[in-house]
Amino acid sequence: MPVKPQVALQPTPPPILLLEQTTSSIEPHTPNTAALGRHDDIWQRVRDNYQLDNTIDNRRIDVQLNWYKSHQRYLNRVSQRATRYMFFIMQQIEVRNIPAEIALLPIVESAFEPFAYSHGRASGVWQFIPSTGRMYGLQQDWWFDGRRDIRHSTIAALKFLRGLSREFKGDWMLALAAYNSGAGTVRKAIRKNKKLGLPVDFWSLSLPRETKAYVPKLLALARLVGDPGKYGVTLPKIDNTPYFAVIKTGSQMDLSQAAQMADVDLEEIYKLNPQYNQWSSNPNGPHEILVPVAKQALFRENLKKLPANQRIKWQRYKVVAGDSLSTISSKFHTTTEAIKQVNPLRGNTIKVNDMLLIPTAFKKLSSYTYSADNRLSKKQKRTRGPKGSTRIQHQVKAGDSFWSLAKTHKVSTMSIARWNGMAPKDTLRPGQTLIIWSKLQLAKADREVIRKIHYRVRNGDSLHRIADKFNVKVHDIQRWNPSSKKKYLQPGDKLVLYVDVTRAS
Repeated sequence: MPVKPQVALQPTPPPILLLEQTTSSIEPHTPNTAALGRHDDIWQRVRDNYQLDNTIDNRRIDVQLNWYKSHQRYLNRVSQRATRYMFFIMQQIEVRNIPAEIALLPIVESAFEPFAYSHGRASGVWQFIPSTGRMYGLQQDWWFDGRRDIRHSTIAALKFLRGLSREFKGDWMLALAAYNSGAGTVRKAIRKNKKLGLPVDFWSLSLPRETKAYVPKLLALARLVGDPGKYGVTLPKIDNTPYFAVIKTGSQMDLSQAAQMADVDLEEIYKLNPQYNQWSSNPNGPHEILVPVAKQALFRENLKKLPANQRIKWQRYKVVAGDSLSTISSKFHTTTEAIKQVNPLRGNTIKVNDMLLIPTAFKKLSSYTYSADNRLSKKQKRTRGPKGSTRIQHQVKAGDSFWSLAKTHKVSTMSIARWNGMAPKDTLRPGQTLIIWSKLQLAKADREVIRKIHYRVRNGDSLHRIADKFNVKVHDIQRWNPSSKKKYLQPGDKLVLYVDVTRAS
């Protein structure tokens, strides 16, 4: 049954944002009907297209295989994540006649976590670093990160890998090693062995420790997927059918609108569209949303009924003294370019009492749980420092760097980056808030002292009342106590709370 979309009772914006007016669907691939007919489980399709030597006897493979076969819950978790993406990946692999073992590489790279971000600034299921992503045409800006786009990043990764296999004369072991550590590192190791008169196969090269384990991880996974029963594990079935459809929206769209129109959770929209960093798609495109195949007809039907100027919310704003496009865009969580695109402005000049039309989100920003800011906030709240450290909130000032902060607080740059979902080479912005578990006993106003409290529910208590009492959020109490989501609180129930004792009432 069609879902009535949210309607924005806002002024009609200029047509400049309405770049495309089609609602047609683009299929991400042409299904291989023969492969569809042979298999109902994608794992069997992977097995049938193996090309690498899976009989290699090497201790490094055995070590990795022993780990995987003793972690059934991990295999369940990555299989569940892979459900959304594996059909598309296998289609692209078959089109290029690439070894099907490569379909398992996102398990090694990211455990199929589309929002994975490494200390080396690599992002997405294929873990592209910024420069390599740009080299392969993966757009990266405030709104959008193509390294997390499952379609474009998959195609880029396969092009990259196939190019490496050609460079190393069809040796996929060397190609995989180069994907991990760089072709220059592998070439240097080959030159060294040639000079010493040693073999130049992957197993004989002197490579970084991570790379020495990287290829064995993939081969171990291939062996396990090839015969899971032999190793005492099971692989949850993944249907050998398309999971998602690509819908052209014709304009920028609020992701909460997309979720409602497809009748799915907002989380599902984000996990199919992890390339979107904020509350909506990119105002400059691509103007498309991936939705589950089963929901595409409903989404198209609702999209036809929703005018393009109602796919995000519009708000009029009167410029006051001290305003700039930068401060206004920050206030409404958009960009100066997006504001300039829909307002008749000359350059960056605005005047007091000017009326601006601002594109804004339909819901509170905290509702967009997988936006970049909310993912960061969640990570910062979950992080725990070493024993004896104190959690502080530090607002970045001009001149701050990971190195200077690490030195001041007697911790490592890697730790600060990890606590804040960043990489040590990322740029710090003045005004940015960092969480630091300092080893100094700082007596500052912004210090937080977090204590674990066991609270017994009393008569008249509710989650909101308890949250107010201890100055925490309801959703945090629910996250700390999963059972609290499933039943009403009863007197005598016990809750675990993590409380800043300097702020609790």
